[in-house]
Amino acid sequence: MGTYQIIATAAMGLEAIVAKEVRALGYDCQVDNGKVIYRGDETAIARSNLWLRTADRVKIVVGEFKAYTFDELFERTKALPWENFLPEDAEFPVLGKSVKSKLFSISDCQALVKKAIVERLKKQYKRNTWFEETGALYRIEVSLLKDVATITIDTSGTGLHKRGYRAAQGTAPLKETMAAALIMLTNWHPDRPFVDPFCGSGTIPIEAALIGQNIAPGFNREFVSETWNWMSKTAWDEARIEAEDLAKYEQPLDITGSDIDHRMVKMAQENAFEAGFAELIQFKQMQVKDFTTTKEYGVIVGNPPYGERLGEKSEVEAMYRDMGQVFNDLETWSIYILTSNEQFEEFYGRPATKKRKLFNGFIRTDLYQYWGKRPPRNKE
Repeated sequence: MGTYQIIATAAMGLEAIVAKEVRALGYDCQVDNGKVIYRGDETAIARSNLWLRTADRVKIVVGEFKAYTFDELFERTKALPWENFLPEDAEFPVLGKSVKSKLFSISDCQALVKKAIVERLKKQYKRNTWFEETGALYRIEVSLLKDVATITIDTSGTGLHKRGYRAAQGTAPLKETMAAALIMLTNWHPDRPFVDPFCGSGTIPIEAALIGQNIAPGFNREFVSETWNWMSKTAWDEARIEAEDLAKYEQPLDITGSDIDHRMVKMAQENAFEAGFAELIQFKQMQVKDFTTTKEYGVIVGNPPYGERLGEKSEVEAMYRDMGQVFNDLETWSIYILTSNEQFEEFYGRPATKKRKLFNGFIRTDLYQYWGKRPPRNKE
């Protein structure tokens, strides 16, 4: 079993949360823009894919070097030990990106890296012809940043936000990785009530249930590196056994999701069923202004409409005012609202305890945090 340099990619603003997850798995790491870097063996690759709730992908670094010319990119790529990673029948598409680098033509960089890998493999596998590429998939990326080329192989396949439970979704669904991040930025514990008053297709409540019962988010899906001949089957088996052992399926949870649209509520119920939480999460059709509760020390996490579409603005602003009035009496509750509306606090009626800048896809948003009273020690 070798040791690899691993990169867990992260959406802008989520790097620190991904790093916290990586450290919780037992790996020291460095944080950089859009990524968390650490070292680990095949078991680390398997565990990272299974457990990282807020990362986008897990990649292994094949090489990193300066490249100012196409010749340098070609020769240094060719010098890397590709035979350690790619079998003779490997399917290996090459993707690319370039930022602030002399080699700015992405298509040329991709073609050159592909050619360099082929030349290396021809020599190693003693072939004169092109490779058929009928075997397992190894998605390679050449990333150029300030003339430094980093060449990686993606171990995840489909992005880590694809948990496998989303049977249906609305027009602008929140990514599962972002939903998990929102929850992990709160003070919620599994013994407290949890409410999402804008649940849409149910992503936030379902992610809360996964967190609450400590279920690995990747447990019910497959990863491309499971098909690789050099990735130990034992590593995957042990990682899945560990995930099964650590799950707390008996942990009781009080999670509710509501939405004004009955079609979204139906979708949320279908997705919760797929995730195995049909009996655990309560979904209902309801406007936020009708929310009431006698429970204490709960957490509300919501991703309401932002009012960016034509004709929605006044309706959304009125809804923000309703929220402020309804939530005002919830002294023991903590409330976390994600929106791109810069006047949210004004409509809501009071300033947030704290704001955190996040990107929901390409939309710059703020997570407005209103902290409630801390529960007495015996309630924690």
